[in-house]
Parts: sequence; structure tokens; C-alpha cells
Amino acid sequence: MSQARSMFAGESIRERRPQFWQVAKRCCQIAATVDVAFFFLFHLLGSPILAWVNVVSVTMYVVAYRALGKKQNVLAITLIWSEVIIHAGLGVMLIGWESGFHYYLLMFIPALFVSMQLQRAIAALAALWSYYVALYLLMWFIEPLQPIAPGALLGVYLFNLSVVFAMFSYLSFFYLTMVTMANRKLRRMATTDSLTGLFNRRHMTYLVEKELARYQRSGHPVAFLVLDIDHFKSINDKYGHEAGDRVLGDVAGIIKAQLRTQDLIARWGGEEFLAVLPDTGLKSAQASAERVREALLAHDWRAPNGERIDLTISAGVSEFRSNDDLNSAINRADRALYRSKELGRNRVELEAF
Repeated sequence: MSQARSMFAGESIRERRPQFWQVAKRCCQIAATVDVAFFFLFHLLGSPILAWVNVVSVTMYVVAYRALGKKQNVLAITLIWSEVIIHAGLGVMLIGWESGFHYYLLMFIPALFVSMQLQRAIAALAALWSYYVALYLLMWFIEPLQPIAPGALLGVYLFNLSVVFAMFSYLSFFYLTMVTMANRKLRRMATTDSLTGLFNRRHMTYLVEKELARYQRSGHPVAFLVLDIDHFKSINDKYGHEAGDRVLGDVAGIIKAQLRTQDLIARWGGEEFLAVLPDTGLKSAQASAERVREALLAHDWRAPNGERIDLTISAGVSEFRSNDDLNSAINRADRALYRSKELGRNRVELEAF
């Protein structure tokens, strides 16, 4: 009996989750393997009808697997739903409720809510519950059509129970992984700039406030670098925004490579970057900014058409003071940056005292 039977419950075709369909394919393989085992088992137990039902089940899973590979998800879901419902019903009616075939139906429950909109999931759950109860009540009024020996029935029950336990564990791990990945993605989206991979302004503010609180306790110096790409608008205007975006990403990578692991770096505005250097005085921060400027100057910048781009950066440097707040420290670095622009760009200027 198939357990893949699980989650494919009916994922909304509008929600194309690649991981979900990959797991569905894997479960089709597992389910088909289990059904092959059932074919031989039921032949040995003298239940040829159930044995040949498993041949049909294997065929349905093979077709469903191929359909998933071709992204024919509606067909695959229909086959899987049909196989589970019919197979569970036949198993229960032929050898009894005590066979445990009905447990496979329960594996749909978590999948319904993962894969469907809430209204549809509730409707599908109600239908599944109705079928389950109807099957249970039916077995109160009829005897198994092809009963097997009590010892063999116990063996089938334990086998089904073990398979369901294993598949529930596998699917629980899958759902947990999905949730963890989603949370990690949301956290990344909330804290980083999607274009450069650096911290975004909001998260940078939070991190720097923590760093400045540490400064208040220890008195260790903290330096600020504000860096701005010179004439960036002309790059966008001449080569297009796609080329400009690539330049921003590459600049971010070079800044990160030239600074230390403990330094905090963010995309602060359009083509402006902020770096906060813990345990760093003004002169050391100036040297770090010069290192970044020279690395950017040495880089071979090319437009999509192969034309060389003359790219430079200007920077302003400040050091946090005991009577500062975050804005005042950044504003002093900003004023130093503006001075570097006024003095011809492609240079590093220190805050004025």
C-alpha cells in the first residue's frame, strides 16, 4: 500500500512549490516499492485480489511519477488520490479493519493544509473524514470478503503501522525543513538588501545601536565609513539599470572583501554604502577606506558591450564620540564625503574637528 499517499493530497496547482513536487516524486518511488512487496506478501497469504490490486497501484504510481516529471501535476494528484482512497477501501473490505490500511488515509491530513487554501483544505478534510467514518461503520455490518489468518492479519497490521510511522516521520521532517527554509528566507529578506546581499538600512541601524551600546560600556573606538560611487547615474544612463545593478553588486563584494569579518557593512542608499568598524580609530579607518578605494580603482570594470567603465568611489570617515548618537556620527562622515566630492572625487576625507 502506498504511503506516498501522504501529502499529495491536493496541492493547489497555482502554488508551484518545487520542493513539494520533488518529495512527491520520491514518495511515488517509495510507494511503488512497498506495493511490489505487498504483491508477493498477499500471494503468500492467499489473497490474490489484493495482490493484483497492488500491480494496478504500482502502475498508477509509475504514471504519476512520470506526470510529475512532465509537470502534469493535476494528473499526478488525481492518480495518487484515487490510488490511496480505493486501495485503502479495498484493503479494509477484503481483510478487515484490523489490517490497518485505513491509516494511510490519515497521512493526507497535514498535506491538505500545507498544499491548499484554507477553505479547500477544510472541505477536503471533511470529505476525507466522511469517507473514513463510512468505511469504519461499513465494517460493523459486513464481514471481511477475503479474510486471512489472525497471525497473518497481525503481520499486515504491524507492517502498515510501521510504514505509516516511517512516512509520517519523513513528511514531518520535510514540513519542518520547509518551515525552517521559509523562516530563514524571511529573515534574510528582512535584514539584507536583495541586490547586494549586504545588510539593509533598518537592520544595520539595529546592529549599530547594539555596537554603540557596547562602546558606552567599554570605551573602545568605533569608526564610520560612508562610501559613494562617483557618477553612478551616468553608468545607469549609458549602459542601463541592469549594468548598474551588476556594478552595485560587485562594489558591495569588493568592499566586503577589503574589510574585516567583524565590520558591519550595509547598502545605505541608492549607490551609497555604510561601514561600521568596531575597535577602530580614525586613522585605521582611513587606511581601510583607502584600501577599498584602491581595490575598486584596480578592478577591471566592463559594460555588457565590453567597453571599459571608469569607476571610482569617494568616502568620508568619522569616529564615534562620547557625546554622539548614531545620526551625528554618520552625519559627520557624510559631510566628509561631500567634501571629497567637492575636492574632485575618488578620495577619502576625514571628518572635520
